[in-house]
Amino acid sequence: MENEIHTGTNRTGMKASPVDARKLLEVRELQTTMPDPEVDAVALRAAYLTEAGPVGSMPPPPTLRGMAGTAMKALTGKKMHVLLDKIAERAAFERTGTRLYDMMLQKVAVAPALPAGMTIDGVREIRDEEHSHYLLLAAAIETLGADPTAMTPCADVTGVQGMGLVQAMGEPRLTIAQALSTLLAAEVIDNASWELLIDLAQQFGQDELVAQFTEALAAEQRHEATVRQWMATALTEEAGL
Repeated sequence: MENEIHTGTNRTGMKASPVDARKLLEVRELQTTMPDPEVDAVALRAAYLTEAGPVGSMPPPPTLRGMAGTAMKALTGKKMHVLLDKIAERAAFERTGTRLYDMMLQKVAVAPALPAGMTIDGVREIRDEEHSHYLLLAAAIETLGADPTAMTPCADVTGVQGMGLVQAMGEPRLTIAQALSTLLAAEVIDNASWELLIDLAQQFGQDELVAQFTEALAAEQRHEATVRQWMATALTEEAGL
């Protein structure tokens, strides 16, 4: 695999061919004289937005403990399924994070060189912590009497979001710096989402989960700082600075 970006035969910019660029701009001017399409794309999308239902639903608690916990919280006006949905969301993202680091391990194993300070063991350590966070969240869902294998609405949405990251990481032409950029995007999302989950769990009085989640957040903050440093070093080395 190539680990650096070189100046090559890229002709995607309009300035690569001024003559064709002028022709392209002439076509754009012709478009302004075309009649409006019969279908209004904005109105069509607005109709879809108005008619669309929610992304799935929360499953009912499968255990007596779960039903009792939900009923107790309902008496206080709190909706336990909202907390469970967000925990499931984090579990789905941690599963994606583990997959991203698995793919990174494959990449660094064949890379001609790694940025100074970056090691395979370092990548594997983060990967294992991401997996442990998934297991922590799955256990938390079970503790609250719910089913960690259920696909909740927020878990479904974050799974779709993660598909973009997995698709990018799966591109075999990615350099190490580009792969680190993908991991950094995941870590930034992860950190912000853990903070929101901890705040929500505090409001539900789940002190034990808050302590566990806070420990996980500290690990995620280390991940972000480490990946950011690896990426900064990779860019510096690639730029010859």
